[in-house]
Amino acid sequence: MIFTTEASGVLTYVGPEWEALTGQDRHAALGEGWLACLDSEDGAILRGALAEAARTRAEFTVRFRLRRVGGVSIWAVAGAVPSYGPPDTTFLGFLGSITEIAPTVGESLAARASIGRFVPPPQQPSTLPGSALDLVADHLLIAHSLIEADGGKSALPALREALFRIGQEIARKEFGQSGHADADRIH
Repeated sequence: MIFTTEASGVLTYVGPEWEALTGQDRHAALGEGWLACLDSEDGAILRGALAEAARTRAEFTVRFRLRRVGGVSIWAVAGAVPSYGPPDTTFLGFLGSITEIAPTVGESLAARASIGRFVPPPQQPSTLPGSALDLVADHLLIAHSLIEADGGKSALPALREALFRIGQEIARKEFGQSGHADADRIH
């Protein structure tokens, strides 16, 4: 599921799958409301990673426990890439995705964070994109993580421009129809 933040790392959008997965209204998740759905020990790790990523304007990845409807915790990975608009000038925040992960046999999972290249894990049914725009954003995030592996670094500016434009369209879809003032502010 897709999410966006403002430059400080504060959540400005989360896909409609959030409510089905966590039971929390996705509008209540905005700002820091989403932290209520995390295991309390993992919240500090996520806050620290978001603050560091916002300070350095770097990609990030976090692994954490997320409470599903009914109170059962699952493991999830969230990661994001910085968004600039117009591209490469003003840092707007992050465009990222959250995916449920399943531990492999014998693997001991722990909450952790890393600043650097975000490589999305395979999608799980509980976190599949709920709209065509969210699906496009997910695919662009995957392409962004893979582009340098094949020496395609010169394509990154165009890919970042596409991520920026998709973020704008998601915001327009979410807020534009209601005339919400934040539609122009959110990438």
